[in-house]
Amino acid sequence: MTSGTGVDGLDARLIELLEAEPRIGVLECARRLGVARGTVQARLDKLIARGVVRDFGPRVDPAALGYPVTAFVTLELRQAVGHQPMAQRLARIPEVLEAHTVTGAGDMLCRIVARTNAELQGVIDRVLASEGVLRATTVIALAEQIPHRTLPLVKEAAGG
Repeated sequence: MTSGTGVDGLDARLIELLEAEPRIGVLECARRLGVARGTVQARLDKLIARGVVRDFGPRVDPAALGYPVTAFVTLELRQAVGHQPMAQRLARIPEVLEAHTVTGAGDMLCRIVARTNAELQGVIDRVLASEGVLRATTVIALAEQIPHRTLPLVKEAAGG
């Protein structure tokens, strides 16, 4: 395993295998990768400790849950409020899936889902009701062209 934040070829192959089959066991990973079970366990433990692998939870599709509308909302915040208190408020709104502090015209970028456009308006209204939000600019996604992915990045980090 490489030091620091890098990954090597074996790490990349292990992550690729876990991405393809998240329920696979360590012993089966070792068998398929052609290495010892202890090697796989040690590599996995280090990847987790370094934050490279964050979780093993299921990837849930909001549309399959009945939330087919996705929007990206840029928030302009009153500077005295701060980003962390705003993130805590946004975390209490279930339809807010992600929030990032950003540079540019806005202060935070949120990914929000809703059942309908009318419900999206209600979610945006709840966001706007949060203390410190000056303005929201919303862009509704029409279609997902590239789903969230990290495997190409893992392969690139491992040297191609």
